[in-house]
Amino acid sequence: MLTTESTIALTIFLATVLFLLWRPRGLNEYIPTTIGALFIYSLGIVNLTDIINIEGTVMGASITIISTIVMSIVLESVGFFRWTAFNLVGRSKGSGILLYWNVILLCFLMTMFFNNDGSILITTPIIIEIVRILKLKPHQQFPYLCSGALIATAASAPIGVSNLANLIALKIVNLDLVTYAKLMFVPSMMGLFITSILLFIHFRQYIPKRITSFSRTYMFLYDNTSKSKHPLSNGVNELESINWNMFKVYITIIIIVRGCFFVLSHFGFPIEPVAVLGALILIMIRWISQGKGILDVIQKTPWHILIFAYSIYIVVYGLHNTNITSLIIESIKTPVNANLYNAILIMGTLLTIMSNLFNNLPSVMLGTITITQMGLEQLYLQVCYLANIIGSDIGSLILPTGTLATLIWMYILKKNKIPVTWSQYISVTILIIPVGLLTSLISLYSWVLLIS
Repeated sequence: MLTTESTIALTIFLATVLFLLWRPRGLNEYIPTTIGALFIYSLGIVNLTDIINIEGTVMGASITIISTIVMSIVLESVGFFRWTAFNLVGRSKGSGILLYWNVILLCFLMTMFFNNDGSILITTPIIIEIVRILKLKPHQQFPYLCSGALIATAASAPIGVSNLANLIALKIVNLDLVTYAKLMFVPSMMGLFITSILLFIHFRQYIPKRITSFSRTYMFLYDNTSKSKHPLSNGVNELESINWNMFKVYITIIIIVRGCFFVLSHFGFPIEPVAVLGALILIMIRWISQGKGILDVIQKTPWHILIFAYSIYIVVYGLHNTNITSLIIESIKTPVNANLYNAILIMGTLLTIMSNLFNNLPSVMLGTITITQMGLEQLYLQVCYLANIIGSDIGSLILPTGTLATLIWMYILKKNKIPVTWSQYISVTILIIPVGLLTSLISLYSWVLLIS
């Protein structure tokens, strides 16, 4: 039964999510969440002690994500992403099918090495640039754009450091990155593999077998007079200015930093100091080798992520404090506790529904808080959390509102005058995402039984 306080908290939550998804006049996402958090705090639903606890949970994850984005900005400034686009077309050798799989691989690796939102921001303009210069028709462009976006977003599931919500929830359930990868990498990769295959089968009739104009893309990508610039580009011909020895140094540092995440997390050390140190080292090396300062990095870094993550968690925590989570627990506790198979399917499905209705970031926070209140043993709790992540990272892709990454993708397409309607998007996802979701959930159950 909802009390007056819980009704108020739920109303604030729904209003916050509405404005978060709607974003009238390009409203930055941290503004509605901050207003919602201020209402929750001013009404006494969340107190100062709660806020201090939330800071300890959220800030580390947010700093890690921001540091990763800083690394991607530095890489862009030295021409990495334009070099990637140049080679992407070249290695496809005029084959539209090979180009399709190269795009899929690019989007997957960008998310694995950086994060899903950053991957969308980086890869979407590259793909738009390529398909336009190849003079592909709109129905031929969509397979590359849509498949790339779906894989880039879903690819945050295999490892815990590619998604802000994943990192925050990891701390709540006391799960380190090594254990996360041990339990999650294989099941989520199975889901990604099936999703990729189904996307190709769905789009195969629209993907050109041969692209005769691919050599023009080489000329275009190498031409510094191009009017189509990447949003993080510095406006110069990066291909001519690349120092290949330094380029290898940058990549080596990023790989070392990602490796340190897993080692430190396994031994219980926080990973955010390493992320910050890695970003600072890249900035310093660029300054020493190229004389570029830090101003462009400061300007391009989305610092509002700190406020956004902090405030959205306060709003979600308000639901917890007013016993909304207790109502969820009452409705699912018995079937979840019945057996592991039930638990995985129920939590994965619940988070899929919640994420598509309310966006995956607040949903995975709410879902994670919920399972911590169910009195589950540690392994059971962690597996339920992983089912949550599958629902929020893969299942959330059915509707465009399910993830911020998808909303960013649609915004970039609109900005570039590429019309993609909700019905066009959903006609693909409604057929493919549920299969990928179910594959991942069943694989998680089978894998946990196999290695336990």
